[in-house]
Amino acid sequence: MSENQATQESIAKVHRAYRDIKEQMAKVIVGQDDVIDQLLIALFSRGHCLLEGVPGLAKTLMISTLARCLSMSFSRVQFTPDLMPADITGTEVLRTNQETGDREFQFLSGPLFFNVILADEINRTPPKTQAALLEAMQEGQVTVGKNRHQLPNPFFVLATQNPIEQEGTYQLPEAQQDRFMFKVFVKYPSYDEEKQIALQTTGIEKAEIQPVLDGEQILEIQNIVRQVHVSDHVADYALSLVRQTRVGEPGIPKFVTEWLGWGAGPRAVQYLLLGAKTRALLNGRVHVSTSDIAELAAPILRHRIVTNFSAESEGITPDQVIARLIKETPAKESGLTTDKATKDIFVAAD
Repeated sequence: MSENQATQESIAKVHRAYRDIKEQMAKVIVGQDDVIDQLLIALFSRGHCLLEGVPGLAKTLMISTLARCLSMSFSRVQFTPDLMPADITGTEVLRTNQETGDREFQFLSGPLFFNVILADEINRTPPKTQAALLEAMQEGQVTVGKNRHQLPNPFFVLATQNPIEQEGTYQLPEAQQDRFMFKVFVKYPSYDEEKQIALQTTGIEKAEIQPVLDGEQILEIQNIVRQVHVSDHVADYALSLVRQTRVGEPGIPKFVTEWLGWGAGPRAVQYLLLGAKTRALLNGRVHVSTSDIAELAAPILRHRIVTNFSAESEGITPDQVIARLIKETPAKESGLTTDKATKDIFVAAD
């Protein structure tokens, strides 16, 4: 089998999985195509996803339905103000060995020891418990006492949160937000979609979801994603978008200096490239374009840049800053390294 045939088979395998999962989810979820696409890109890219929206927009239902499409273990954790770190990681208890009579510590695993974790209303618990997720999300393990315990592979945290201005919520620590590949905004449905939702959920018929992928198949797709080639030009475009958010660095636009207090770190570039590779495969392509990067810039960057007081007083949001960056950053290879607005980034790199 030639290398080209293998590549075409890989594309077909990923596209088939994508189509089948969306077909199953459409039995329960009406609309929200962009949100579902971003969930699947995170899944195939080995990333975690944070969904934000007001209560009642089916965020939890969307994640639980996706979990039903996967033949993997699933756990739902309802984050509440009294939730403690040990409640999710697990704890060591002192037990008596029935054979020897000796007393010894035994680890009782918590709800993190599943493949897919639904962290529901994650911003309703204090930062101490939120921080317990950091090691799990980054390293795929938890440390309890002196012992490290490996989590199952694959491992995904799919979290929901309410808008931060609502009462009884806590701002997620910046370090934890950075562990999420995407921050996805879930918006109100259109009139026709809401009518379909109302009719569909007030009847007696219940949709039956058929599993599409198991853990081994997901790991295989994740490996296929990482084999997709990214050209230097596309990598430079991703780097230019991210590096332009860093106040005080060479090549920073004036509006960024005026509106941002903090920019995105290297993990943003990694996720831009991984997400773009996955998006290319889902669209039947084996090459990544700058349009793939631009399409994913908002959900990847919006929780990694911090607007300052000046921007907030003018009503400027992170999404508006990202949109302007995309508009003013040349996408063509010939213009990226020579344009006055971005050339200083590449001069500094030399």
